[in-house]
Amino acid sequence: MSTMVYPHEERLEKLTQEEIISSTKLVIQGLEALKSEHNSILHSLLETIQCLKKDEEASSVHEKSNLLRKSVEMIELGLGEAQVMMALSSHLNAMESEKQKLRAQVRRLCQENQWLRDELANTQQKLQKSEQSVAQLEEEKKHLEFMNQLKKYDDGTSPEEEKNSETPKDALDDLFPNDEDYPVSHQHNSAAVAAAQQGGYEIPARLRTLHNLVIQYAAQGRYEVAVPLCKQALEDLEKTSGHDHPDVATMLNILALVYRDQNKYKEAAHLLNDALSIREKTLGNDHPAVAATLNNLAVLYGKRGKYKEAEPLCKRALEIREKVLGRDHPDVAKQLNNLALLCQNQGKYEEVEYYYCRALDIYEKRLGPDDPNVAKTKNNLASCYLKQGKYKEAEILYKEILTRAHEKEFGSVDAENKPIWMHAEEREESKGKLADGNHYGEYGGWYKACKVNSPTVNTTLRNLGALYRKQGKLEAAETLEECAMRSRRQGAAVDPQRDGERRRSTASISSVKYDCSNEAGEEGSVEWNGA
Repeated sequence: MSTMVYPHEERLEKLTQEEIISSTKLVIQGLEALKSEHNSILHSLLETIQCLKKDEEASSVHEKSNLLRKSVEMIELGLGEAQVMMALSSHLNAMESEKQKLRAQVRRLCQENQWLRDELANTQQKLQKSEQSVAQLEEEKKHLEFMNQLKKYDDGTSPEEEKNSETPKDALDDLFPNDEDYPVSHQHNSAAVAAAQQGGYEIPARLRTLHNLVIQYAAQGRYEVAVPLCKQALEDLEKTSGHDHPDVATMLNILALVYRDQNKYKEAAHLLNDALSIREKTLGNDHPAVAATLNNLAVLYGKRGKYKEAEPLCKRALEIREKVLGRDHPDVAKQLNNLALLCQNQGKYEEVEYYYCRALDIYEKRLGPDDPNVAKTKNNLASCYLKQGKYKEAEILYKEILTRAHEKEFGSVDAENKPIWMHAEEREESKGKLADGNHYGEYGGWYKACKVNSPTVNTTLRNLGALYRKQGKLEAAETLEECAMRSRRQGAAVDPQRDGERRRSTASISSVKYDCSNEAGEEGSVEWNGA
């Protein structure tokens, strides 16, 4: 027997959830009205029963009232079912909303997981290439050592020359590393000392890991990944710890550094001011983390040319670090370098000299004369002297840097072992006596300096050459400039990827550096031109 489908039933099957809810509400209203009408009729029948005397009429009314009561019960049952449907609809809506939220979280986690997988794959590829390069270089080294031994017997090389030829070419690299790479060991020590003295906040390991990941993305220019990662972490921290928490301030600093790299200075300044307020509330006004935030804010103002606003922030950071770490700590010297640069951009050269000299004294006492910061600070101080026309003082500093580099690479200076600037001045004195193309014939072992991969030495050669040229010593200037050019070319041939960095480090005679804390217990440098 076939089942007939009525058009009304077919139309109901095609209703959406919203239409069903709307129809249910209308049914509830109709049932409520019908219930009210039945109750009024039932009430009137009960009054009629009380007034009637005959049994037949009373029984008839009783039957009607019973029917009405059953009808009212059915109406109430229908109302209950309709209310259950409304409750189920609300529950389904809540479940659907939660489902959408979970889907969004799953998508975000999948994206982050894919980013991390990509980074892991890239890192593994780089590691594999590095291992292959190391193995190849070791084989080449063995081959060259073997060829060198053969050459010694063929050419009759003297033991002294052999000793000079075996001098490691990385010695000057160790003395003068890349200007953009500051040693972090002292910074970690200073952070530990400061935390111990303050007896309080230490940056959690998860934030350090997140910071390293964000900085790596920013260095690759992948800000579309770094910024959402910071914002999501910041939102999670505020939910779990509240806004006024040191971890939130740390995350604000990290996001501010990313914005600073994107030249979004207003957004970065807003975040740093917020982080400074939180750290002052939670850690106290004299905490090292407060000094780090002040320093970052001062650097940010300096990049925007607001040197007067930056100077008091930098001075306050210096006072805090002196109080917590002591006046002779290397981190204090870094802060002095920043303060000196701010004053130099305002033409306060007496203060600049004082700050640089004090920083130089700290570096030499605490880290030794061969520390890279010593040469960098001398370069900065020489830049200050040049701006004041104190060419003799600047020349002395440049010669000290080159002499120290020469002694580090080739041994003590004597009549047979002279640094490059002495050869340059001798060539100036014997102007015109040397044939063209024979610039390095009488320079002893300094021609090897062209193999030195050191931006600081290269910068010093170019700066001293520019100073010689300003003094009219053209032959001496050409000697140093040619040596710097050879050094840069050979360094680019060894590592082409870093050639752009070396060009920036040697681009100006007044190139100086800001040391700026990046809020994860480490410090980096931001390059400035003092002009």
